[in-house]
Amino acid sequence: MKKNIILFLVILASFILQTTLFQVLDFGGISPNLLMIVTASYGFMFDKKYGMVTGFFCGLLMDIFYGSVLGFYALIYLYIGAANGSFHTIFYQNDIKLPLALITASDFAYLFVCYVLLFLLRSRFDFIFYLRNVMIPEIVYTIFITVFLYPCILLLNRNEEESEREEHKGV
Repeated sequence: MKKNIILFLVILASFILQTTLFQVLDFGGISPNLLMIVTASYGFMFDKKYGMVTGFFCGLLMDIFYGSVLGFYALIYLYIGAANGSFHTIFYQNDIKLPLALITASDFAYLFVCYVLLFLLRSRFDFIFYLRNVMIPEIVYTIFITVFLYPCILLLNRNEEESEREEHKGV
């Protein structure tokens, strides 16, 4: 139960930071995707199911506040959470290389799908422009923030797991 409350608070805090503070700290109109960091992190930290739930709620927040169609971002984030959850078996808490690689790939996949479904289908074919001016800067900024945010998420979940183990020991 505590894990769900912590997840809710992490999603809410990430959404608030992404839509307020990091909108002010943007570089050329590009801000990091904190919800992607949370979705990918919870996916490979726990499992596919947990990644899907996290992704769904992160995407649903994006749909409610910024989407034109309810469920578009929820579905994309859900699939990204599931994909990251499949790496749960090779996840090691002390190794940051896998999380950085997965978050990079997840953010690229998210931006590519958004390009295809939101721009390409409306006859906007300048992929190189989108890649150079939107995708690469957002991925770099997201990875930079991941280096600082991911250890905080890991520490939160590690402390929660330890308190849960102590609780079960006492019973």
